[in-house]
Amino acid sequence: MSTSDKNFTGSIPDIYDEFLVPLIFESYAADLAKRVADTKPKAVLETAAGSGVVTRALAPLLSDEIRYVVTDLNQPMLDRASTQQPKANRIEWKQADALALPFETNTFDVVCCQFGVMFFPDKVAGYKEALRVLKDGGCFIFNVWDSIEENEFAHCVTKTASRFFPEDPPVFLARTPHGHGNIDSIVDDLKEAGFSDIETLTISEQSRASNPQAPAVAYCQGTPLRNELEERAAGSLTEITDAAAADIEKLFGKGPVSGKIQGHVFLARP
Repeated sequence: MSTSDKNFTGSIPDIYDEFLVPLIFESYAADLAKRVADTKPKAVLETAAGSGVVTRALAPLLSDEIRYVVTDLNQPMLDRASTQQPKANRIEWKQADALALPFETNTFDVVCCQFGVMFFPDKVAGYKEALRVLKDGGCFIFNVWDSIEENEFAHCVTKTASRFFPEDPPVFLARTPHGHGNIDSIVDDLKEAGFSDIETLTISEQSRASNPQAPAVAYCQGTPLRNELEERAAGSLTEITDAAAADIEKLFGKGPVSGKIQGHVFLARP
């Protein structure tokens, strides 16, 4: 993973939340939030919260006496999440590294993480930290994206961007968000970290947008793919975004568009 893969700064958090969240994250956030709430927790920790899509889905499902701590490594993303959260007074917002959590052992009933573990530089270490802060009988609930071939808009945008730079293709989306979706490997890492009771399931959805430009902007300008594009050719971002929109239009049509997205959900207990 490149060091720029975790760089969600500048205008990326706002574009991410405005374009990418409704495009691919909201349905999975609702699913994850329900799974967390169904465990009847008294204390919940969310790691790698991003711009807060799970937080917005989960907070209304938790009663006021439940402790809910929301963390992310990137303060700009956490800032965006906190400003978008209605009635957020009872939520604890804290910048934190999921691989070195600033919490005592046996603190939370649930640790949840939506599409964040792919960014952990050491997956096993991150899983061990989740296990450490869990109470006895607690549950680590998270999801990951499947391969990029199973996520059509991301795949299309990556191919467009690679066409501009054939000798040094910008493959952030394939490398990181969609580069760690092997179920067997994840289960093995969870077992190495100390989890023994592991459930998995695969969920396919449709990613929908009002026009082809929206997913092009979402991926080219609202993710660290933007960093790769601007590093390779400053001033090319608009041109590549427009080219990605044109390619999406060719494959999915001119008006409202939809494409397959697919991810895996994990429920891990000691």
